[in-house]
Parts: sequence; structure tokens; C-alpha cells
Amino acid sequence: MTRPQKGGAAPPPGTGVSTPSTPSAVPPRSWPVPRQRSGGGAPASPPPPAPRRTAFAEGVDRLRAAAVTEPGRLRIIGALLAALVLAFGAVAAWQMTERSTAADDVLHRSQPLSSAAAGVYRSLAEANTAASSGFLAGGQETEAAREEYESAVRAAAEGLVKAAADSEADSPAEATITDLNRLLPEYKGLIERARTYNRQGFPVGGAYLRYANEKMQKEMLPAAEDLYTSENRRLGDDYADAKPYPWAAIALGVLALAVLGWVQHRTYRRTHRVLNHGLVAATAASAIVLLWLVAGHGVARSNLNDSHAHAVRSLNALNEARIASLKARGSENLTLVARGAETKKVGDNTYDAYDLDFEKNMKTLGAGLAEARRLADDEAGGQPVDTANANMTEWRKRHTAAREQDENGNYQQALDLVIGGEGATAECFDGVDDSLDAALAHEEAQFEQAAGDGLAAMRPLPVAAGVLAALAVAGALLGIGRRLSEYR
Repeated sequence: MTRPQKGGAAPPPGTGVSTPSTPSAVPPRSWPVPRQRSGGGAPASPPPPAPRRTAFAEGVDRLRAAAVTEPGRLRIIGALLAALVLAFGAVAAWQMTERSTAADDVLHRSQPLSSAAAGVYRSLAEANTAASSGFLAGGQETEAAREEYESAVRAAAEGLVKAAADSEADSPAEATITDLNRLLPEYKGLIERARTYNRQGFPVGGAYLRYANEKMQKEMLPAAEDLYTSENRRLGDDYADAKPYPWAAIALGVLALAVLGWVQHRTYRRTHRVLNHGLVAATAASAIVLLWLVAGHGVARSNLNDSHAHAVRSLNALNEARIASLKARGSENLTLVARGAETKKVGDNTYDAYDLDFEKNMKTLGAGLAEARRLADDEAGGQPVDTANANMTEWRKRHTAAREQDENGNYQQALDLVIGGEGATAECFDGVDDSLDAALAHEEAQFEQAAGDGLAAMRPLPVAAGVLAALAVAGALLGIGRRLSEYR
């Protein structure tokens, strides 16, 4: 063995003895020193750090990893099942809330407004008729006749106030109501002047009455008809919103039941247990919601259809018939007031203008009565229409007799046949008006019954759908949780 030389001299090379190394002055590296390529060249650069992963990507990986285990699959199935049942209940509640609100508007807002608009039209025509009847009576005008006119004017004014309160701002209906509120005092002023001159025996009174009638026929009644048409259109829109089937909710309900059935079948195949109480409860609750949704809406839709077909359409026909009878009565009175001053040429013949209007309105009355009789679905609704039709037929006969007397120069006899007592056309007109009033009251009751039944069938559905869907979600989660507990 070779001994180290004195003085610390290094041993000669090749002796196999190592010497301790001295400390290095180079700081330690954080990565291994790269090897040089054989043959020389620059050292290789360090590898780049691994890219950071997003939380979403990590979540997808965890979900993918969980999906390969049965507990993971059950958790995913439970979450999807709960979301599906919850969506079914939410959509069912939302759609039935919309339809229930529309059905409530049909019963409590749009149809009453339509009837109120028809009432404004009818009141204006009634006031015009009463004014002409009072004018014909002259100094013999009774207090009852005067009160009939004043009552009709008040009814028209009150109807306009109600319509204004319920109309939407800046709507066509609001503009129409504003016009009628302006025209009504003007018309009333013309009637008062006509009466004043008539009591004094001045012929100019008849001119004022004809001018007032022209304002009524050409300005006020068309405006009232526009109001009635717009309210009827709103009623039709509410019906259109209330009646459609909730197809989205029905489709989700069918899908939810199908998925619940699949989950139970899957559970049975893996456990050989026929029933899972939680899933059975969820299926029962979902089935109840779906059946109630279909049956309840079907009943409501049937009642709403019935209210429209057998009540609203009948009301429209009866209102048109009653307005036509009032206009015919006014034209008949004005025929005697004008005494041939207003004529209209048809072909080569000249006719009294008001008598032509009378005939036109009587045709409208006949058509309205025929339509109302066709739509009447019971004897209580048809009998008043039959009575009105009989009175209309007699009215035509008496009117023909009155016209013959007037054309023969027997003015007083013609006047007696129009505004006199027994045997006058006034008797027939009152019979038509009273019968139509009874028919309208009957159809109003029919509408309220049918539309009310439709609303009653819809009203509990939104709350019931929400509650039962929540119970179904709880049952589904409990059922899946029961299966998960078997893996712990």
C-alpha cells in the first residue's frame, strides 16, 4: 500500500488512490445538468412546465372518473332526474298560470268591458229613439218619456266613464272614448234646442232634431261601434291565450315519466328489487300532475269553448239585434218628424230617407234574431227570441199601415199608429226590446256559469303542479339516496 508523501504531495498518477475534492464555487442547479451532445454543440434547453388545467376540465375528469363507478352513475342519474322533474313542474306551473290569468281576464275584464261597450252603443241609440219619440209627442210629452231619455244619456255617460277607467293609455279605445265624451254634450244641447223650439211651435225644432240625429248616426254611433269592436277584439285575444294546450309541460311530463320508468327498470335489473319507494312516489306524483294537467285543462278548454260558442256569440247577435231595433224605431219616428224633408233617390225612384233606414235596420234586426235563435241552446234562451220575432212581424204590419196613412195625408192617424196606445208600433217595439233584454240576461248568466267553470278547473293547477313536482323531486332523490347508501 502506498503511503502519502510528506508535505501533502499528490500521489503519482495511476496509483488508484483518490484525493478529497475541494469545495466548488458554482451554485447548485435546480435541474440536472444537461449532457452535451456527442460531437460537441450547445447544451439542450430545459423542458417547459406542464400547462395549468382549468377547473372545468378538472371537473369533467372527475365526472368521467365517477361515471365508471356505480355510485357515480347513481349520483349523475339522480341529479338529472331531479332537474327533469323540477323543470316539468316549473313549466307546468308557468304555462297554467298564464292560461288561468287569461281565463280570469275573460270572465272579469274583457267580456264585461265588451258588454259595457255594447251598453254604451245601446244607450246612445236608446237616447236618440227616446228623443224623437218625445219630440213627436210635443207638448204632450210625459214625464216617463222625458225620464227615459235622461236615463239613456246617463247610462251612456256612466258607460264611457267605466270604459275610460279600464282602457289602456294611448290606445285607440281611449281616443274613441275621448271623442264620445266630447260629442255627447253637443248632442244633448241640440236635443234641448229642438225641444224648446218644438214646445213653442217653431218648425226649426225639427231641423235641430234632424241635425242631432245626423250627429248621432254619422259620428257617435260609429265611434261607439269602434269601441265595441276593439273590446270584442280584446276578448278574442284573451280567449286565444286561455285555450291552447300546454304542450311544453305535457311533453316534459311524458319525458319525466319515461325516465323514471327507465331508472326503476335499471334498479330492478341490478338489485332484483321490484319497488323503490322513493322512485315510486316520484312517479306517482309526476303522473298525477300530468293527468291533472291534461284533464283539468281539457275541462277548462271545453267550458271556455262553450262560453264562447253559446254565450258570447249569442250576446253579440242579441246586442246587434237590439241596437238595430232601436235605430229602426228612431228612423220610424224621424219619418214623421221630417214629413218628407229628407229624401234619397234609388234608381229612378225617390224615397223617404228615414223610411229607407227603417227598412234596412229591420232587416238587420231580423238577421240578428235568426242568428240568436240558431245559437240558443235551451228553451229559456230561445223563447224570448221567438217572442221578439213575433213582435217584429207585427211591427212591420203596423208600420206599413202608418205609412199608408201618412202618404194619404192623414198625419194624425199615422202619428197615433206610431206613438199612440193600443195598436201602435210603440207597443211592438217595447215587446221586441223587453224580449231582447230578457234574452241578454239569460245569455249573460250562461256565460258567467261556463266561463266560471272553466276558470275553476284551471285555477288550482299552477299551485298543484309546483307542490307535486317538489314532492316528486324529493321522492326521486330519496330513492336514489337509498341505493347509494348500499355502497357505504
